[in-house]
Amino acid sequence: MTRVATAFAIALCVLGGPAAAQNEPAAAARAASERLSNAAELLASADGARNRVKALTETIQAYEEGLEAMREGVRRAAIREETLTRDLQAREAGIARLLGVLQSMGNTPAPVLLLHPSGPVGTARSGMILSEVTPSLERQAAELRGKLEEVSVLRRLQESAADTLRRGLQGVQSARTELSQAIADRTDLPRRFTEDPVKTALLVASTETLDGFASGLSEIAVNEAPGSLPGIEARKGLLPLPVEGRILRRAGEADAAGITRPGLVLATRPNALVTTPAPATVRYRGPLLDYGNVIILEPQAGLLLVLAGLDVVYGNTGEVLPGGSPVGLMGGPANGEDGLVQAQVTQAGAERTETLYIEVRESNTPVDPATWFKTDEG
Repeated sequence: MTRVATAFAIALCVLGGPAAAQNEPAAAARAASERLSNAAELLASADGARNRVKALTETIQAYEEGLEAMREGVRRAAIREETLTRDLQAREAGIARLLGVLQSMGNTPAPVLLLHPSGPVGTARSGMILSEVTPSLERQAAELRGKLEEVSVLRRLQESAADTLRRGLQGVQSARTELSQAIADRTDLPRRFTEDPVKTALLVASTETLDGFASGLSEIAVNEAPGSLPGIEARKGLLPLPVEGRILRRAGEADAAGITRPGLVLATRPNALVTTPAPATVRYRGPLLDYGNVIILEPQAGLLLVLAGLDVVYGNTGEVLPGGSPVGLMGGPANGEDGLVQAQVTQAGAERTETLYIEVRESNTPVDPATWFKTDEG
């Protein structure tokens, strides 16, 4: 009778038990929420930073990582909730029978349960059967309770996540605005040369290929300082990608129109921050051919990094940028919401709607960017 009473008590707790144990999707979303809170603290302290551009760059990257993790946590929570709900619906009839049996057992007077019409032997046998069945009923009831509690936790998490994401988006938008202003106010960067705007305009107008444009870059420099930045050959194959993203096309792979290019294409989040992977001189920034907004960086003599497809470009031609410096932002919705809609939250990778083209040129000859960058994809 003790085990029956225990099983019945568990069944009564199914719809109103204690808080659910931690589950992986919920834990991931909570960790992401903490990362967004840390990013907010970084933004608050950026005003007093000695190097405000660097502080704001780190803040934006922290926000982007937190938002990415939060979206992924919510996506996984939604998938887990849907899986649990379908499982519970599929087992609805069995669950109803389980609760019915446990409730009828709980409502039956104890003396009746102890008696069997066939006498003492039947009573003993029924007791043995009951002692074997009851633990199974207890396990089923406990499993049911756990799943119902997990569904409840996941639903609450998704409801609160919308507000967390909204606040995170507001924070990163503020940081981007402040970064643009900080870069405009920056006056302490060294310059290797001054740009001749007339020669630049003539070069852009007369160029039909990237090869031709790159070969004429030296013509737009006035009063260029001799020498070069320290070489980065030791970092070949280890340079971080300029923006977090997924490789869409590698060097030489044709796009939907059958066009091949010697660079790689990254699919990125809207409004993602793009940074220089190494200290470099800005050789050119602005629109170019059909590449959209372009920035061309020279980390060492004879080596050019071409980043194309940005919406906003930072820096001035001739400046020397430290490694990890912001060089631009990817495009995105006019409302600045980074493509955050419910359909995109629940679908992996759906928010990577922008593309950045990366080309590496050695002595003005294109080489596979994978030989210089760490792509983590083989």
